[in-house]
Amino acid sequence: MRMAYKARVKGRASNLIPPEPIGRILRLIWTPLILIWVSQPFISALAHDPPRPWRLLYYDLRIAWPAVVIVAICFAVTRVCWKRMGAGWRMGIDPGEQTVLVATGPFAYVRHPIYALSQAMMLATVAAVPSPLMIAAALLHLALLQWESRREEAHLLRVQPEQYARYRSQVGRFLPKRLRPYIGGSVTGDK
Repeated sequence: MRMAYKARVKGRASNLIPPEPIGRILRLIWTPLILIWVSQPFISALAHDPPRPWRLLYYDLRIAWPAVVIVAICFAVTRVCWKRMGAGWRMGIDPGEQTVLVATGPFAYVRHPIYALSQAMMLATVAAVPSPLMIAAALLHLALLQWESRREEAHLLRVQPEQYARYRSQVGRFLPKRLRPYIGGSVTGDK
């Protein structure tokens, strides 16, 4: 929300409410998922007898604390990704906008590092706070990230067909294809 506000103050569209109908529908689905994701740990910690879908299947500090560390690290790296995107940061797709391709920093290794980190944070949260509701939210969140990444890629192929196709062929969607970074038209070290 803070980033959307900052983009708006600087005169840029944040797409908090996406201009496209499918984006608005996705936001209606995703918003409750995020609220569940954020509230579940607090409800588990503070509620004496939470309702059944919120009740934990197990609790183990040997899993919970490493999961907290993983979430903290992933969030810190996500902030690096947001900064790397700079003025190109948006929520969702604006079909009428000429999108800038960010292919440096974490984006030189993975096409969707923010989505990859979000998936890792969600899985760590499920490990730490395994309730039926959290598991259901995680499954839907992971599926939506897969779908949204493909929608964004289709958009980038429309607005920057050659450049994005070259980038996509050399950089993995959520995991690196290779350890060398993508630079412009090639991967470092390739001849």
